[in-house]
Amino acid sequence: MKFRRVLASLVLALSLPAGIAAAASPAPPAGLTARDFAREPAIQGLSISPSGKNLVGIVSPDGDTRYIAIWETANPGKAPVILGAQKMRLMAVQFIKDDRLAVVAQQLFTVGTRATHLQKIYITDLKGEKWTPAIPDQKASSEQEEFANKTSNPSIVSILPNDPKHILVIDNRLDGQGDIYKVDIYRGTAERLYRGSDKYANYEPDWNGNLRARSYIDFDNGAIFIGQQFLNASTGQWEDHFRSYARDRNLTEVAGFSQDPNIVYVSKREKDKEGIYEYDLTQKKIVGPAFEHKLFEAGGVRQDKSGRLLGFTYLADEPRTYWTDEKLAAIAKGLGPALGVANVSVDWNDPAGGATAKVSYPDGAGAYVLDWSDDLKYVLVEKSGPNLSPEYYLLTDGAKLTLLGKSMPHIPGAALGDSRLVQYKARDGLVIPAFLHTPSKARFGAGPYPAIVLPHGGPTARDFLGWDVSGWTKYFTARGYVVIQPQFRGSAGWGDKLYRAGDRQWGLAMQDDNDDAAKYLASQGLAAPDRIAIFGYSYGGYAAMAASIRPNGLYQCAISGAGAPEIRRFQNRTYENRFLREFQRPTVGGVDLLDNAGKASIPIFVYHGDRDTTVEIEQSERFVAALKTAGRPHRYLAIKDMGHQFNLMTPAHVETQLVEIEKYLTTECGPGGL
Repeated sequence: MKFRRVLASLVLALSLPAGIAAAASPAPPAGLTARDFAREPAIQGLSISPSGKNLVGIVSPDGDTRYIAIWETANPGKAPVILGAQKMRLMAVQFIKDDRLAVVAQQLFTVGTRATHLQKIYITDLKGEKWTPAIPDQKASSEQEEFANKTSNPSIVSILPNDPKHILVIDNRLDGQGDIYKVDIYRGTAERLYRGSDKYANYEPDWNGNLRARSYIDFDNGAIFIGQQFLNASTGQWEDHFRSYARDRNLTEVAGFSQDPNIVYVSKREKDKEGIYEYDLTQKKIVGPAFEHKLFEAGGVRQDKSGRLLGFTYLADEPRTYWTDEKLAAIAKGLGPALGVANVSVDWNDPAGGATAKVSYPDGAGAYVLDWSDDLKYVLVEKSGPNLSPEYYLLTDGAKLTLLGKSMPHIPGAALGDSRLVQYKARDGLVIPAFLHTPSKARFGAGPYPAIVLPHGGPTARDFLGWDVSGWTKYFTARGYVVIQPQFRGSAGWGDKLYRAGDRQWGLAMQDDNDDAAKYLASQGLAAPDRIAIFGYSYGGYAAMAASIRPNGLYQCAISGAGAPEIRRFQNRTYENRFLREFQRPTVGGVDLLDNAGKASIPIFVYHGDRDTTVEIEQSERFVAALKTAGRPHRYLAIKDMGHQFNLMTPAHVETQLVEIEKYLTTECGPGGL
């Protein structure tokens, strides 16, 4: 379908009752269902306009269809303006100007045998009367170019907060890849500022929208590196500053531009944990730390539209902010008492060794500053945690808190049990962080319980202790399971030692860490040793497949979602790209599971989405075929129209996963079910 026709029927203004976001939900059933966890949140993705006049978010009164809702902050109880889509799924919305929104919309897209999900960014007014693509359409010269153009998504580089009419957009279409445009969001016109090239990429704007940094890839005596350039304002010339060699796996990247034109914030790893540092453009060197945390990795820099420093983010149990701005720090500090947040603490041993400290974090739910108006009259607040789906509040004049809506009001926190941050030692002594989710003692007793070891995807990723939108943790604790999420070696975001310890350990020491999580549960009296299963998705799916061929008897069954058993295919992909060949390929190695499928010693359930373009469904199909040839117990499910990432799953896809996993656990997992 041509985009002009999509736009013609994309969005309608709808008339829905006031209070849509906080509409009454049915009383929770005696046992929470998969549908309860899988349905669309009643409210999500809120942001506030720069002036503070309006709020916008995604709402869903029926749990299936998403709409955009726009409220007046001065009267949040008034019926919001509602915008809805006929042919596309609304994924995200945010203010780019006081009276303009950027909307991400998605739909299924198929050309010939190629099936994927199409996502585009549109600009609209607050009444939904005019919709334009972020970059004007262009005519494709071939079917290949048309497919590439339709499946590529332009990215907003900067909303230019100090420019009342324009934003900066990067063109990711085949013919104009890397071009950067200054887009007039009222006229729908675009002026190209920079032409993309095969050499330069990653243009970074400062807080005023001026493009002042870019990077390129080159070679130094055969070693590939990313070179960083900055624009010299005096000469108008781009100048080289520093290099990040792929083989070192320690990228120095621009984190933000300070108000001092000579100082740039950069993120890099000076020690085990990544930090934020001040880089002097005139001296061409780092002059000191801006933010370091001895236990956790720095995330980024928070600034206002004038470039004034507001705080730094870091990755603890959750992404957290260390506020340097006194007003925001005071607001954040006052939210806990106002919203009844209690804290717990744990003795924390740094996986890198040495540092030990008490770490405090919210018990069940915390309160966070999400967004604010330029004058701080209005502040958007979220209260959420592993046992509380997000609730949204509006703080007015630093004193009045108004509940805007609850995302999952039908799920009572008391039914979800408890969640906490723990650590255990792997068999070689390495300290492994983990998130432990236990069922309600009042309902299920003190244990031991049936257990699920849940390794994350990536594997260079990590989990957080927030609300689990997938339902993979709390759906099962609500049914009496204990669930543990090991942050096995190779996980990112916990420091360099833990990350590098996973090099070429797929199915080996990384798998030991998952097994040691199962043993930890048994040693704590939380899991019956003969009632443990392993379930994972993506790399976690690989880990579940790997567990099925290990003759250690720890698990009664394995469940693999979108797993990638053919490690050679992943290695080949990294080999095709010279940068990845030096940066990532050294990390990928271990057991190729397809060659060993015949050794499967426990039942395994394999499922995969048929529109997965990240891990091809054929990988699961080949693994299942090998199981079948060897006569090993298994079950297989292809889920229609499901992609790989969570945002490519509908509520029906999520519900199907939860239902089928539970069914397998109770009927086919080991003798008589788990």
